[in-house]
Amino acid sequence: MDRYEQFRSAAIDRGIPEDEVGRFAEHLRFAVWAWPGEDGEPAVGQMGGLPRLPVGVQWPGGESPLPFIGSVDCAALPRAEGLGLPADGSLLFFLHHEEDMEEHPSPEYAHVLYVPADVETAVAAPPADHDSRTFFCEDIPFLIPEQRITARVRPELPDWIEDRDVRFAAENVKQLFDELKHVDQLCEIVGELWPEGDERYRSPLQIGGYCRNVGSSDDPHTQMSFDSVRNGAAGSDLSTDERRRLQREEEHRLVREWLPLAQFPTQSEVYYGCFLLRAEDLAAKRFEDMRSYTMFTE
Repeated sequence: MDRYEQFRSAAIDRGIPEDEVGRFAEHLRFAVWAWPGEDGEPAVGQMGGLPRLPVGVQWPGGESPLPFIGSVDCAALPRAEGLGLPADGSLLFFLHHEEDMEEHPSPEYAHVLYVPADVETAVAAPPADHDSRTFFCEDIPFLIPEQRITARVRPELPDWIEDRDVRFAAENVKQLFDELKHVDQLCEIVGELWPEGDERYRSPLQIGGYCRNVGSSDDPHTQMSFDSVRNGAAGSDLSTDERRRLQREEEHRLVREWLPLAQFPTQSEVYYGCFLLRAEDLAAKRFEDMRSYTMFTE
């Protein structure tokens, strides 16, 4: 029985109507949370250190190498229902957070590299003069100290369900929330099936789930919806209320379409990385279509 089946079975056993359980479950996601492993815990990858690159492949970024954030072994990751990660091979994440913050969405300063399991790899040598490669605003080393990571699967719900607050949501979200007559019970069942620990607070990497809203920045989907409506309404005379309505509808659509492939704190105290990918592109391993949105944490 997978986790969705566990949830549906538990909710229906408590007398909650099956159609309501199904509507709620459409917004229940399962994410992989990773954190530094202790002795005896299975390793699923690493944060920092040096990447294992395919033999003959240069460090991403060319003449301006991108800092290596970390990597995961897809075969070692616990399976999360609804998250179409590759069954094997490795995912490597690279990001220059300062440049990306200024230019997003841009493919120039963020990169995801998928390495199939049958490709020969080797530990990459550090880029030339890496000791002299520093960031503009902070004295942060180019290479991050290596940490082996372990992982587990955790449930996630959108903020409007977690907070029971749809004041600024799209109209179809408000309607759905009104139809969830047993939302408190449904959330309790999620918590009982998968009790919350401290993984979120010590996790340097999250794959899947929902985008975190950190610091003063808008979350990525809010930024994407603003850009989408602005570009689509160029030259039109929309009222402020109509523009906001369109942005809320677009944001809801984008949340369903674009998954957070990887979220992570950077070595900086004020930058947080988030890589997004469409579910269909994840299933097809089109990692070149990733979008990166670096956020401020303050």
